[in-house]
Amino acid sequence: MYVCGIGKNLNNMAQKRRDFIKISSLTAAGTIFGASYLKSAVTAVTDKLGTFGPLSMKRTPTYCEVCFWKCAGWVYKNEEGKIQKIVGNDDDENCNGRLCPRGTGGVGMYYDEDRLKTPLIRVTGKDGKQTFREASWDEALDVVAKGLQKVKDEHGAECTALFTHGSGGKYFGDLLKAFGSANIAAPSYAQCRGPREVAFIATFGEGLDSPEPLDIRDTRCLVLIGSHLGENMHNGQVQEMSDAIDKGAAIITVDPRFSTAASKSKFWLPIKPATDIALLLAWIHEIIYNDWYDKKYVEKYTYGFDLLKEHVRNYTPEWAYGITTIKPDIIRETAREMRNAAPSVIIHPGRHVTWYGDDTQRLRAVAILNALLGSWGRRGGYYVPETASVPSFPHPEFPKPTRTWRDAMGGKYNLADLALASGVCDATIPSPDLDCSIKAWIVNGTNLIMTLPDERKTIEAIKNLDFMVVIDTMPMEITGYADVVLPECTYLERYDTLRADKGRKPNIALRMPAAEPKYNTKPAYWMAKEIASRLGLGDYFAWNTIEEMLDWQLKQMGSSLEEMKRIGVKNLPREYGGLYFPEEEDMEFNTNTGKIELYSTAFANEGFDPMPVYTAHETPPPGFYHLNYGRAPMHTFSRTSNNPNLVDLMDENTVWVNPKVAKEWGLKNEQPIYLENQDGIVSDFAIKVRVTERIRFDSVYIVHGFGHANKKLSRAYGKGASDSQLISRVLLDPIMGGTGMRGNFVTFRFSKKESEA
Repeated sequence: MYVCGIGKNLNNMAQKRRDFIKISSLTAAGTIFGASYLKSAVTAVTDKLGTFGPLSMKRTPTYCEVCFWKCAGWVYKNEEGKIQKIVGNDDDENCNGRLCPRGTGGVGMYYDEDRLKTPLIRVTGKDGKQTFREASWDEALDVVAKGLQKVKDEHGAECTALFTHGSGGKYFGDLLKAFGSANIAAPSYAQCRGPREVAFIATFGEGLDSPEPLDIRDTRCLVLIGSHLGENMHNGQVQEMSDAIDKGAAIITVDPRFSTAASKSKFWLPIKPATDIALLLAWIHEIIYNDWYDKKYVEKYTYGFDLLKEHVRNYTPEWAYGITTIKPDIIRETAREMRNAAPSVIIHPGRHVTWYGDDTQRLRAVAILNALLGSWGRRGGYYVPETASVPSFPHPEFPKPTRTWRDAMGGKYNLADLALASGVCDATIPSPDLDCSIKAWIVNGTNLIMTLPDERKTIEAIKNLDFMVVIDTMPMEITGYADVVLPECTYLERYDTLRADKGRKPNIALRMPAAEPKYNTKPAYWMAKEIASRLGLGDYFAWNTIEEMLDWQLKQMGSSLEEMKRIGVKNLPREYGGLYFPEEEDMEFNTNTGKIELYSTAFANEGFDPMPVYTAHETPPPGFYHLNYGRAPMHTFSRTSNNPNLVDLMDENTVWVNPKVAKEWGLKNEQPIYLENQDGIVSDFAIKVRVTERIRFDSVYIVHGFGHANKKLSRAYGKGASDSQLISRVLLDPIMGGTGMRGNFVTFRFSKKESEA
């Protein structure tokens, strides 16, 4: 075990590796999070035939909506028709029959009495105070259709936009495209994974999407750079990591915090925040100048190697040590570990990668390092995925918008391949540079107040809207600003689009209702179809029922709705070759040169550095600390913090503080304090201190998604602090517009009065 810098190895490495995570439906929470979860868990066992407890139990197929991994499973109901339990589907490669705590906790979404229960129409100004009157569905949908049509008549359809996260985005996206707008944005792009997509497209000619095609189960070395596997609970990857550890794979974790993954690693590198590119460049230097790169692979498949070699000549481990605080011998040792494992090595691309504003270049360095080691398209590296092609139900061609989101960008971010949620938000604030600012938002399943950085700008944009409709299952902060709120039923109460994710095998999964919708809630497909009908766009939703549409799609694919109700998941044969590059074939890549581009011609053509360059970032002023944030295995963003099943596992976040810092401030464990950022913004609520050597002295850490200010969330209100509220400094990535959110610093305040003073 190598531990450099601060901290200690807090775990016995002789402990059986599989204790890292036992994701099976019941053991996950019991092993990792304590017995409290087991008290409320159903104790019956699923056998290979799918029976669950008494033979009278009935099951229906679903796939999870608690996170984007969308694991397929079975929902079990008792004799009275009440939902009892969700278990994984053995045939699903996303979960291998085992759900994480979030997945099993999905039952709590259904039974949460704080759910939105009926359509709501605003009665006062857009002040975030949730002041509405109840309405019928007909009235609410009429108001939505009239609000959208008014914007179209006065400003044009292109002045409407959709923000979406979740399955309903397909239907509302089709609605917006039929309406005449292409402004469809998911915060998961500009606020999360966009830089890595642009970086990998520039390097390999294709992005990664989700789930990422990582062959972790066969890897010999896995490098995690700020990727909290085991806490972000990317189910399939966590299971494969456990298997890889069992088989002796080396884990290298780069993180200012001693994470769960770090505790299972051969190397933990507690890097100084904002210096990751320097470490990556030093690794690239070592791989090249020690002749540790895959010479045959690099010569056959890559472009620009000689330019890269000269570029990294001076990026030595000694140079990086002065920047990162990682000692040169550790940099060399970890580079050697990668070389020894190659090509079965993965430098993990991460998921939430919007950190410091130079994130696309950091992910370019990650992509280049993978290429030098020959891991792209190789066993134990990055496999070649396939996706099942699901046909669209026949509809008219969508009209071509006269303007798109790109027109609001002023010629910037041409390499971004999807709309930028933050850009759409910016384009909603009137500016002389815009022909027309966005005037109407449809917000589906995403709490923009806690999702987009700089809450003040989001609220300013909302106040400039003519109309906003919010679709959600819960009364999140964003609903307080809506003109109309449409209550969506949970994923356990509805049909949805077929899941067709990338994977080793192309596959499809069915979600169907396990129960009738509770309260006066409806599914997204029904809402979108009804609004389309009111706008004269019914031909774009020509199916009579969702069952008719799904059955039509499935029959085009050689299956049927009847079959999918029985099996839930269908794995299809691959059509385009094997999982790995054939040694004897010449592979081509969808780049300008047809090669893996170590020197990016796409970046050069746009005027950006074609190879990664390290740029120093601001450090915290005296008395302030880097604000680091992350995930917990039982929660997804802010959407689960009121879930009655998952609150039992974690009901609030804490702020991790190094003992040295705690001593300087006189802080004690469990002491409630307030956090104040560099712009004078103070957390609405107090957060308890956790004194631990597992965080660097120049940083603090909190779990994202807490500190809700809406009293209608009875379990989440006032619990912990919101990192989103404290992220007011946004470091924009000049290449693709990603919003770097880790350039914020915080200090400690012992009371609200002290902060106000």
